[in-house]
Amino acid sequence: LSLFPSFPRHRATTTTTTTSSSSSSSFLLRSFSFRPQVKAIPSASSPPPYTGPAKEVVVKQRKEHLNRGLAILYKDPIQLVRGDGQYVWDDKGKQYLDFFAGVATVSVGHAHKKINEAAIEQMGKIGHSTPLYLNEQMSAYAEELTAKLPPHLSVAHFVNSGSEANDLAITLARLYTGNYDVIALRNAYHGDSPFTMGVTAHHNWKYPVPQGFGVHHAVNPDRFRGPHKYDDPQAAQKYAWDVKNLIEHGTSGSPACFICEPIQGVGGIFEYPEGYLKEVYSTVKGKGGVCIADEVQTGFGRTGENYWGFQNHGVSPDIVTMAKGIGNGWPLGAVVTTPEIAAVMSQRANFNTYGGNPIASSVGRAVLRAIDEEGIQENARVNGGKMKEGLQKIAEKFPSVLKDVRGKGFMLGVEVIVPGTETDPDAAGAAQILELTREQGLLLGKGGLYGNVLRIQPVMCLTEADVNFALEAIENAVGQLSK
Repeated sequence: LSLFPSFPRHRATTTTTTTSSSSSSSFLLRSFSFRPQVKAIPSASSPPPYTGPAKEVVVKQRKEHLNRGLAILYKDPIQLVRGDGQYVWDDKGKQYLDFFAGVATVSVGHAHKKINEAAIEQMGKIGHSTPLYLNEQMSAYAEELTAKLPPHLSVAHFVNSGSEANDLAITLARLYTGNYDVIALRNAYHGDSPFTMGVTAHHNWKYPVPQGFGVHHAVNPDRFRGPHKYDDPQAAQKYAWDVKNLIEHGTSGSPACFICEPIQGVGGIFEYPEGYLKEVYSTVKGKGGVCIADEVQTGFGRTGENYWGFQNHGVSPDIVTMAKGIGNGWPLGAVVTTPEIAAVMSQRANFNTYGGNPIASSVGRAVLRAIDEEGIQENARVNGGKMKEGLQKIAEKFPSVLKDVRGKGFMLGVEVIVPGTETDPDAAGAAQILELTREQGLLLGKGGLYGNVLRIQPVMCLTEADVNFALEAIENAVGQLSK
């Protein structure tokens, strides 16, 4: 079943110009002379002048010595050289409000004083030892992290990224259940390692190499373009039925696991119909599988209403994976599960050189404290709610450009569509909105299979004034695009 026909990737009626960046990608962009004006960006500090290498040198080095597959936002790349809280500065001293947070990774603020202090203090003691030796930071961190989860999830495995975490989680599921098949969702993103590439369900992240052995993708419960829309009161049950049908017809009948993001991130901030995950979890567990919540983007208060995204669905996972916001930009990831599931790793030696590194663990502990002490989750709920309400008003004002504002807290998305259509994705329009908001001092992200969804996943310490500034900048950009 193909839920997504071949949509046009840009406006057929629009004159476009092709520009290139330092990456192998190019963007189709409108030629605008418009220079939007908004209020000055709220700011907390004024950094000293940048004295490092010129951007041209960095671009040349990147072209000659870095992976050619590394994409880059903006036709004129931004060289970020400093950050403070929710703000960043480029090499020319221009300030930006960061509403993408290094892809939902900087959780409590750039250059956070207490997190820096925790890292520096540990560096002055011992920087690395490996789990072969006792490490008080790793042990204390495991206790503090698992205390944030339901009581049955009490054992932590530390890794370095979300891809690693999902790799390990699926290995745990297969060993514990004795089953092999993995159920994931279309439109999901779970990493780009050789194994998680097969669990991810976006062709533009999948190289033509053997991958995905034992992985089966169920229909994504997409109520915007999928077969069961927002006006279907049985959408949750109908989409959940596909998982049951897939297990019964596409697997041995007993899967190892079901893995999904509580809100799809890279896929374009897709939420599921109420009751969907409850029914799917019940089906999977009834067939002998375990359920994995991929909290790499949704965890640590980002959705506002709860600390973890799965809590918004009223479900209880057997394994939780996390990364990104866990370390506020440090390379840190974790898998948390039950003692019974964790015990299967004792069949063989298990080792991760950098997992639980003393410095990374001290940073992780400091992030947990900052989230609590600074009211980060509540801020995501309140100001994230104001951001969503404001986006909905902009979409109502410009219905020919924006559709389907969705998400929770500081994990929001909105579709940019081709004018005159209801769902045709406009990747060029989304890219132009990013260019126009960048000129005003606002950094947004974009995602979705077609690259047409604006991703609003900011640093979570921002203020109401920041929200108002961002909304004004987005409205200016969308208004110009709609002309």
